[in-house]
Amino acid sequence: MTFKEFIYSRIRSFGHAFRGWWYVLKTQHNAWIHAVAAVAVFLLALWLGLPPRDWAVLILTVTMVFAAEFVNTAIEAVVDLASPVHHPLAKVGKDVGAAAVLIAALAAVIIGLLILGPPLWVKLIALLANH
Repeated sequence: MTFKEFIYSRIRSFGHAFRGWWYVLKTQHNAWIHAVAAVAVFLLALWLGLPPRDWAVLILTVTMVFAAEFVNTAIEAVVDLASPVHHPLAKVGKDVGAAAVLIAALAAVIIGLLILGPPLWVKLIALLANH
């Protein structure tokens, strides 16, 4: 493989990835809920002036939720392809994929409360004390 072929194949790989990303955003309503929650968390983190380490944990946490949502969508598509009729094992595959998203989202809520909660509490107390 020449260098030029290598570069073109990497560009094509990014194209596939972006099409997959767009598919999830276009078809999965929960992905939009996750996106709104992520924007809210990031705006709150900006307002609170969180340190870089807290930002890193928040970014990894949001990424974990989106990765779980993307993998769940892939599982659903493959299960639908392999088993167009309802089958108990197809249901198990889809339910386990959905459970992965649920676990990631619940962990994100807990992490968000642990990281954002204390500085938010301090900031709100200070705001209320000034009024």
